[in-house]
Formats: sequence, C-alpha cells, structure tokens
Amino acid sequence: MYRVKEAFYTLQGEGAQAGRAAVFCRFSKCNLWTGREKDRASAVCNFCDTDFVGTDGQNGGRFETADALASHIRSLWPDAPGRPYVVCTGGEPLLQLDEKLIDAFHRAGFEVGVETNGTLPAPAGIDWLCVSPKADAPVVLRQCDELKVVYPQPLAMPERFADIQASHYFLSPMASPTLPAGESDPVKQSNTRKATDYCLAHPQWRLTLQMHKIIGID
Repeated sequence: MYRVKEAFYTLQGEGAQAGRAAVFCRFSKCNLWTGREKDRASAVCNFCDTDFVGTDGQNGGRFETADALASHIRSLWPDAPGRPYVVCTGGEPLLQLDEKLIDAFHRAGFEVGVETNGTLPAPAGIDWLCVSPKADAPVVLRQCDELKVVYPQPLAMPERFADIQASHYFLSPMASPTLPAGESDPVKQSNTRKATDYCLAHPQWRLTLQMHKIIGID
C-alpha cells in the first residue's frame, strides 16, 4: 500500500533540475514531524511549509500496488516529446518508496528523482537523489547527486556535511513556514542575503531559490 498526499504536473522549482517538467508525487508521512501544527515546536524539522498529512490532496489516494501508482502518475504526464520525470517527495518519501515502485516507474518510462532528508537508506535504481538534511537528524546517505541545505539551520550548517559526496551543493534560504501565500516574507529576504553571503565566501556552494513560488505555480 502506498499513501500519496498529492500528485501534480509542474516545473521543478529549485536545485540542479530547476525548470524541468516533472510529475511530483508527494507521499504522506514524515519521520521528522507529524505534519500537525500542535507538534511543530517539538519537531526535529520545525520549519516545514508543506502539507503531507493524509491522502486527500490533488490526485492523492491509496494505491494497492506499485503498478497502480505508476499508472496513475503516468496519466498526469502530457502526450508530448520529452522523457517523463517523476519527483518522489513528501513528507519523507523513503518511508514508502521501494525498489518495486522504482521498477514500476521505470517500466512506465519515467526517470526517477527523489528528495529526501537523508535519514533512511535509499533503495536501488534511483536516477537522481537530492538529500536535504534537517537539524541534528543523523544523515545516513553519504553520496548523492545533489545536496540541498535549507539555510540557516543552527544544527545543520553547511560545514557539517563537508564529507557528503555530491555533484551539486546548494543553499536554499529558509522561509517563514506559516506565512500565508503571497505575503511578503522578511525572514526569507534576510535569509536570502545570509545564504548569498555564505555562497560568496564558500564558492563550493550555490544559491537556489524556489522558482515555483516566485512565478506562482505549484
């Protein structure tokens, strides 16, 4: 059984794949926060701005088999040239994503990307792995395509992850997690300046902004 909060076709908004068309498959549940506001203050990751609770989102639901979910995701990809790309996210996708589902995605023609907090082992077959560490949670994934650190986090500063092998290193400025959409975010503006200064002083790192929020898409 796979539990999916929502699934939708959009452009990847940040990181090395920014601007690429993708179907986002957002799995329910996370191991660093329940997703409920009453638990935010005590959560390991207390700045998350994503709703991953339940299966009631756009194109969400419960899927009994890997092939059923892969077929559902394939139905959201347009009939047009270009290799299909699915981004498995959450919540924490590695609580549910397994080799059976990766194989089913591949059979459906998809390249498989994953965005994870890095606290769980990754199944074989992932084509693009993005690790985004949170606070002092232990990171077991020490090699990835893309390391993306939300900045600043006092317990997860970039230098802590110097031994993680990645093809790309990104800082993503932290936003106010509960600010209504469309409102000016002075916290993010300040953190963008801080992230910019860090990247200038440490050129191994690159700044990434949430393009999807800037242009107003999912």
